[in-house]
Amino acid sequence: MLQRYLLLWLVLLCGLALLWPVLVQRVGLAEQATWNWDPFLLSRPALPWLFAAVMFCLGCLLPRDELAQVLRRWPQVVGGTAVQYTVMPLAAWGLAKAMQLPQELQIGVVLVGCVPGAMASNVLTLAARGNVSYSVSLTTSATLLSPAVVPLILYLVFRQGHAAAGVLARQAFWVLVTQVVGPVLLGHLLARAWAPLDRWARRWGGTVANLAILWIIAYVVAANRERLLLWEAQLWTTLFGLNVIGYLGGALGGWLLRLPQPMQRALVLEIGMQNAGLGTVLAAQLFPQQAAIQLPPALYTFGCMFTGTVLAAYWGSRARASQAEPVPTADEPATESQGGY
Repeated sequence: MLQRYLLLWLVLLCGLALLWPVLVQRVGLAEQATWNWDPFLLSRPALPWLFAAVMFCLGCLLPRDELAQVLRRWPQVVGGTAVQYTVMPLAAWGLAKAMQLPQELQIGVVLVGCVPGAMASNVLTLAARGNVSYSVSLTTSATLLSPAVVPLILYLVFRQGHAAAGVLARQAFWVLVTQVVGPVLLGHLLARAWAPLDRWARRWGGTVANLAILWIIAYVVAANRERLLLWEAQLWTTLFGLNVIGYLGGALGGWLLRLPQPMQRALVLEIGMQNAGLGTVLAAQLFPQQAAIQLPPALYTFGCMFTGTVLAAYWGSRARASQAEPVPTADEPATESQGGY
């Protein structure tokens, strides 16, 4: 139920985070001098642990033969990952500059473009009658490569305008190793070796991952209440443009790679739907004193979840109407239990 209505739960929890001070005032708790408790802002120290838990759960949920699948179809996986790490960073940097966003928001938009694709794209690929196995392989490849690629992109983007670009890149590398790749590999290996953990992950892993990501995004909303209430139309336009370019880049990349339609759909959704939860955590740890940098990744979550859901529903309805495309087969593992952005 959580995965099926993920966008609705995202809106509800973030709405609660945004309006928390108002609600507290309405019920009269704010009048008590000793009561000034904000659960969202107080959870900030736990963000790295929450995200590491997300990646651990996702590692547990990876199919047993996933690494073999990546190697088996390596030309398509390498090609799709190259499109991912070329189109999105360039588009993010170009749009942020063209829209003349404030520097903090520019950094946040670049972080959105740098991070790998999200596991939510795997679920939407299933709804779109795309190749789920290929989608999971793309996510796995981009995630495992992120400690090498993301710091390099950040260094190239910020080396002229940021005095500590090298330090920033090294910090990003450490965060990605310890909170992304490390937990994914640990979860995958432990779940393969210990059957009780595997059973637990299949039943609860996706729910735990989604709840953690929802809370991380809600924290960002709470930390940027005043700015959100000003309604940054310029930022929304930039993020929507980045999302559309991601989908178009995926479509063009799929055509150039001569992928069949189901794999093209997987690539389009993979590139357009970034791991905004990772972008949020990176922003919080690399720029702890600049909460506004966390805003673009959080807002991108809303946009890409909405457009991805609509696109997947459209493709799925077309496939069902034509009856020309089969439902994904058993070698394309169902991922309704997987989660995360």
